[in-house]
Amino acid sequence: MNKQIIRYTLGNILMILAGLMILPLIVSLIYQESWVNIASFLGTALVTFAIGFFLSRTKLHRRNFYATEGFTIVSLSWIAISFFSAIPFVVSQQIPSFVDAFFEMSSGFTTTGASILNDVEALSHSMLFWRSFTHFVGGMGVLVFALAILPKAESASVHIMKAEMTGPTFGKLVSKLSSTARILYVIYFVFMMITLGLLWLAGVPFFDSMLLAFGTAGTGGFGVLNGSIAPYDSFTVEMILSIGMIVFSINFNLFYLAFIGQAKRALKSEELRWFLAIIAGSVFLIALNLISTSYGVTSAFRDSFFTVASIISTTGYSTALFDHWPLFSQLMLILLMFVGGMAGSTAGGLKVSRIMLLIKAAWAEIKRTIRPNRVVTIEYEGRRIDAKLVNTVLSYFVVYVLIFVVAVLVVSLETPNLLSSFSAVAATFNNIGPGLGIVGPSQNFAHFSPLVKIVLSFIMIMGRLEIFPMIILFAPNTWLKRF
Repeated sequence: MNKQIIRYTLGNILMILAGLMILPLIVSLIYQESWVNIASFLGTALVTFAIGFFLSRTKLHRRNFYATEGFTIVSLSWIAISFFSAIPFVVSQQIPSFVDAFFEMSSGFTTTGASILNDVEALSHSMLFWRSFTHFVGGMGVLVFALAILPKAESASVHIMKAEMTGPTFGKLVSKLSSTARILYVIYFVFMMITLGLLWLAGVPFFDSMLLAFGTAGTGGFGVLNGSIAPYDSFTVEMILSIGMIVFSINFNLFYLAFIGQAKRALKSEELRWFLAIIAGSVFLIALNLISTSYGVTSAFRDSFFTVASIISTTGYSTALFDHWPLFSQLMLILLMFVGGMAGSTAGGLKVSRIMLLIKAAWAEIKRTIRPNRVVTIEYEGRRIDAKLVNTVLSYFVVYVLIFVVAVLVVSLETPNLLSSFSAVAATFNNIGPGLGIVGPSQNFAHFSPLVKIVLSFIMIMGRLEIFPMIILFAPNTWLKRF
């Protein structure tokens, strides 16, 4: 284990985090907030920078590292940034409990959007900004952000990027890793700015527009108002956010292809077609189910479209109390929680690509059972898929289910029914935010004990990093292994 490179990289990440804290500090000065707020960010930034500087002074005997170090660096970095980012909330006493603040920041950086706050509007502007800004940084990935801005990125850093990017496969857009990271962030930033501008033009205050754009870009869902998006009561705002959430749930590689003049190739993406078909089918079925109750046709399709976009993108914004919808609609939303967005996007969930491969693998097995001598191949995006990738997806799914079951058992100790415990884990493990029952869109996670909040915090990080980096971090062999 190359522990020097782990300390060195972690130190650099903490120094970058300290630099990012200057932004909420500026917001605090603009809005002339109390000295406590200013001191909480300034003091935390100085301490974080000092620790990061100390760690980064580690003498590197060798710079090369492998997947184990890459996964360990990513896991430790996400835990560390959630830890240090929570400190300003505790120092300012706007979230007095450190466990609560850690939960909130874990939710922020993992773009989950689950909250322990009963009154979001009670937070100061700087704290609201910092809370939502974590969505923007965490959406594309904290270490991808570091790779994008650091002057040099070693070739071995592909292990870091592979651990942090979502989906069963990873591919560089261009030959140089740092250039790939910069391209991704440019696309990400431009789309975020477009979202911000459209919201502002639609009549949303600039500060609110900025925070909502952060949440939409990162598919996070932290709101500015207690009622999430509902208080704006604007069809235009809802459509901007709905389309924005869907856009940020699409593989960013496809946007790059469109940018370089290969739009037709991007539109031929099999995963994209599945993703859009799932959205269209879900909106239609849920709307019909709502119409069969007391909903009007227009309201049914409007609320259905926004909620489906919010859930499948794992953003978690809400305009309706969908936990009061008919059972069929609630079950549809739970299924969408597990599907999530496309690989290579900012969305969470299992990812459409994995769902596709699982379905195709199951169908192939049925064919082999019917005709044992038949050679059955699995194709994905027009290419033949080897057995290794299919086995990787199946292994991931098995581990995912096992962890999910254990987490549900833990949470069930403090929930009144199966729906609440199941959806609480589904909402956090898939990085969605609101669930159903006692964690529905009008509720939050404040009533859980500190132990369950810590468990759910790690579940959020594990879900964002797609399980294996966190498993490797806590595996005894990781720290005993020598190269």
